[in-house]
Amino acid sequence: DPEPLPPDHPLWSHPKIILTPHVASVTQPVTAARAVIDNIRRHRAGLEPIGLVDRSRGY
Repeated sequence: DPEPLPPDHPLWSHPKIILTPHVASVTQPVTAARAVIDNIRRHRAGLEPIGLVDRSRGY
């Protein structure tokens, strides 16, 4: 089961399946705010933010 699925994988067009990323859940405001603040601090320190999407993998 490779991730991400290849573009021609049948699950992409299956009428009864909705594919979602691993982040398909409820976001709690306090948790989200902490993550944003942490990444702002990382950015100001010249560090890479946490949770960047690797577009070269097809995401």
